[in-house]
Parts: sequence; C-alpha cells; structure tokens
Amino acid sequence: MVSGRDTAQPAGVLARLASALGRGDEKPNQELAADLAAGGSADEIAVLAHALATATKPIRHDAIKVLYEIGALRPELIAPHVAAFLAALKSRDNRIVWGTLTALDTLATTVPDVITTHLPDILDSADRGSVIAKDKAVSMLATLAVNGNSFAWQRLLAILRTSADNQTPMYAEQALRAAPVQDASILAEVVRMRADAIPQPAKRARLDKVLRRLDSLIAK
Repeated sequence: MVSGRDTAQPAGVLARLASALGRGDEKPNQELAADLAAGGSADEIAVLAHALATATKPIRHDAIKVLYEIGALRPELIAPHVAAFLAALKSRDNRIVWGTLTALDTLATTVPDVITTHLPDILDSADRGSVIAKDKAVSMLATLAVNGNSFAWQRLLAILRTSADNQTPMYAEQALRAAPVQDASILAEVVRMRADAIPQPAKRARLDKVLRRLDSLIAK
C-alpha cells in the first residue's frame, strides 16, 4: 500500500516525480520506482513511458530515471515499452540517451531478441553518447554474449580493443562474464594486449586479475 498515490488516475504518477515536487534530488524518483515495482499498475508505467516523448525536459529526465530503476528491480514491467526506449535513443538530450541505454541494459535478458534486432542502432547511439552510455552498451553486450550471442561477443571484443584506458578494466571484467560460453582464449589475447599498453598500476592489476581468471578457464 502506497500512501498518497492516486491509483485511480494513472497520470497522477507524474505528480510524484522529483521535478513536480520541486525537489533537486533523486529520492522521490527512487521511491516511486520502488513503489511501482512492488505494486504499480501497467497504466502508471505506461504514463511514464509516454512522457519520454511528450513531456517537458525535467519530467522526461525524471521519467527515464524511474523507468530504469523499475527495470533494475523488475524488468518485465518495462519490457512492453521497449519501442518507446528505442525511439528515445534518437533524442539529442544526452541524459535521455544514457538513461534509455540504462533501461535497455536491464532488458537484455528479458527481451534479448528485440535488443539484438536493434543492436546496431543501440550501439550507434552509445558511440555518440557519454561514457555512461558506452558503459551501459558494454554491459548490454556482455549480457547478450553470456546468453550465447556471438555477434554481441564480437562487438564487445572490438570495443575492448580500442576502449579508453580508464574504461578498459571494467570492460574486460564485463567481458569475463561471457568467457565461459564464448572464446576465453581470444578474450585473453585482447586483455593481455591492453594490459601491456596501460601504464597505471591499479588498472593493470585489475586486468591481471581478469587474465588469471581467463587462464584458469582455458586450462580446464
């Protein structure tokens, strides 16, 4: 039971967003996401998805935050709105783009066929986006690769070969998730190549840890 929620009027869900409450923090959005994941109606979630294309910028920003937070808890609740997320990738608003990629990342297991079909467009949007956008695309590729998607695996390796030094350890760790079902030897080659060229000790240490895990997989 959610105190103060107007369940009779789905559009009332917008009144609970941080910007509608005059708040500058994310707590109202996080609380709303938790409430909707626990017992919100499909109509309320649909209102948030519709807002991505129709509302003012503050509402759009809050709506995508709530949607990807719901996705992290119960991705099946936002899966019916994957088309709205794909459309939002065309936005020139970077906050919407990386927020949408975050939402799509939560759906990589729930609707993998849809994600795979639109993967070229998704990756193009990530390439044009921020570091966060790229991070979410890599996470999405790793999840698809874990489930046997060879195209996602090849794209993940390609990104890892040329990624910024700061992101490379995390990308290698993401790729490691898929190594047991893909080709651990190829990943080891790529990680070793990157480790040899990265001077920072802390980053090299993370890559060396990935290599030890990969060597263990290869030896089996």
